[in-house]
Amino acid sequence: MQRAQRGFTLVEIAIVLVIIGLLLGGVLKGQGLIDSAKVKNIIQQSNSLSAAVNSYQDKFHALPGDDPQGTTHAPGATGNGNGDGQIAEYQLAPQHLALAGFITGSFNGTTDFMTSAQGGAVYIYNDVVGGRGGNGIRLDNLPDSFAEQVDSKLDDGKYNTGSVRATAAYTNNGTVIQRTALFF
Repeated sequence: MQRAQRGFTLVEIAIVLVIIGLLLGGVLKGQGLIDSAKVKNIIQQSNSLSAAVNSYQDKFHALPGDDPQGTTHAPGATGNGNGDGQIAEYQLAPQHLALAGFITGSFNGTTDFMTSAQGGAVYIYNDVVGGRGGNGIRLDNLPDSFAEQVDSKLDDGKYNTGSVRATAAYTNNGTVIQRTALFF
């Protein structure tokens, strides 16, 4: 007497493979949604900071950090800027904005900085990035895919032209861009 061998049919195996494919697709799509949310958060943060800088400038006729009367305009600030129109005093900029009520947070004016949704430092700074200089918001250590999405949504999508610039070309291979700046 021979026993009949039991195994999976091709249909059963196909169903299992389809289910595995759907699960993997869902996980990958979920990661894409998380990354997209981080990029939107970074863009929203940069827009909010730009608005805060413009509001500070409208109210006090000086740039935060560069304000020669920063300790007067932002009581409790640890220093004043030199008033030359360049935010080289990047440590003071978030402190001036926070103490004047334009952003939330507590900044000591020397060692603590804002961070992005990706975790890199955020500076309000006069910098040269991608061949362009000027006052802007500098985002450090963004994955190149994030930097490219920010550039595409706010500018021309090219790393070395326009108002959004990066220190390196976008390769979408997981490389981290050292600095991305949104000039205002």
